[in-house]
Amino acid sequence: MAPSSRAHQPPGPPPPDPSPPEDADAAARAHLDLTRSLSYGDYLHLDTLLAAHRPVTGAHDEHLFIAVHHVSELWLSLIVRELQAAMPLLAAGVTDAPLKGLTRVVRAQEQLTGAWEVLKTMTPADYLQFRSAFGQASGFQSAQYRMVELLLGNRDPVLLRPHAHRPDLYAPLQAALHAPSLYDLALRLLAARGITLPGEVLERDFTARPEEHPAVLDAWLAVYRDPEHHWDLYELAEKLLDVEDNFRRWRFNHLTTVERTIGFKRGSGGTSGAGYLRRALDVVLFPELWQVRTSL
Repeated sequence: MAPSSRAHQPPGPPPPDPSPPEDADAAARAHLDLTRSLSYGDYLHLDTLLAAHRPVTGAHDEHLFIAVHHVSELWLSLIVRELQAAMPLLAAGVTDAPLKGLTRVVRAQEQLTGAWEVLKTMTPADYLQFRSAFGQASGFQSAQYRMVELLLGNRDPVLLRPHAHRPDLYAPLQAALHAPSLYDLALRLLAARGITLPGEVLERDFTARPEEHPAVLDAWLAVYRDPEHHWDLYELAEKLLDVEDNFRRWRFNHLTTVERTIGFKRGSGGTSGAGYLRRALDVVLFPELWQVRTSL
């Protein structure tokens, strides 16, 4: 018997799937009547958010300038929130949740630093079209940035003065000024775990920037020389260094953005501008964590 001719035919394509893709009618199935529902825009109060973009001139780049600073303030508010959530847990001896929160802080700092790259697309000529319109307003006056600095330990009572006319802003900043910083709480945690630290370190004047102390370096050396035994403290130290590393990058990008936009003109808030920002680069928040690398 001759073989069937069907046996010599190459296999054809598989039959089409009679059922349509699951998302083929996704738009039609979406919730489209929002008359009685909370919409995306309502939930985020987008009308209010977008209405806050109010340039005072007709300069094209003023909108960019406002948008970058608005976005930066939102990231700063998140950083403040995460630091304020982590600090009481550290004070109670808990490390897991604070480590997660500090990781989020680091990621938010990366977004803050990236914002300068967008602002750098504005040329000096662009900026001069509207710079004089906002008078003495300056990022130097950001209450949220000042709160971040206070929580991380950069203390200077003079820097709170621009907020004295706003009790709602001034009171929380004053409270942070007189309370232990994130680094102070980390050192107290080391002491609670049996690592020797003197009272002059643990009960210092919190309104002043902490000074380097050999006992603090010795304490961190104990952690770094036996990371298996002090694993969560070792992780905490490295996370603190991540935070300061990103803080330095933010400051440096701020400086270079200012230099390429206004050069060495005085800042709108009355500071020396680039000169002030360059001096700020010398501030070290957690000095012993940097020194420990040399001493190991």
